[in-house]
Amino acid sequence: MLGISADELAKATNLGIATIRRAESHAGVPTLTTANLTAIQSALEAAGIDFIFEDGSGAGIRLRRNDGQERTGDAAGNI
Repeated sequence: MLGISADELAKATNLGIATIRRAESHAGVPTLTTANLTAIQSALEAAGIDFIFEDGSGAGIRLRRNDGQERTGDAAGNI
């Protein structure tokens, strides 16, 4: 969605590449510390990702539009 590598995300979060890869390989909420999860979420939000928390219709993410509004895509995440 963003086109960034695990190495780039590791640098943006000041976390190790092994931590990023562990988060990527885990289905659901990764088994990381709260601090590491927060660092990853903050870096992704700064890069333009909006997190959608469970509100009865499912949790997910979406890419923020350049004009500050949300972008939507199809079920496969294509915009």
